[in-house]
Amino acid sequence: MLLSAFGTFLWLLNLAMLVLAVVALFLSAIARDDAYRAADKQTKTFWLIILGVTVAVNLLVPMLFLQIAGLVATIVFFVDVRPAIQQVSGGGRGRRGGSSSDGPYGPYNGGR
Repeated sequence: MLLSAFGTFLWLLNLAMLVLAVVALFLSAIARDDAYRAADKQTKTFWLIILGVTVAVNLLVPMLFLQIAGLVATIVFFVDVRPAIQQVSGGGRGRRGGSSSDGPYGPYNGGR
């Protein structure tokens, strides 16, 4: 019973790591190539290779050590690279055509 629950947990963990890697690969593929250079990050090709290998490892060679290394790369992409690319590309949250003086709660009027 306990081994069955542990096996189910490992299967769900593998599935979650695979889904995260596939989403990261997709997001890295649709980002513009020049956005990586403008954000001073590694090239688009670098991230496509790293994340592609991560997806392949999760699908073909489910070795926990390699999967954890791929998970680290996926987390780095989501936490560091993707926000920098979004900022450079103008795809940040909350920017819906407002002026440069707009704050998070509306326009800044100089304390008037």
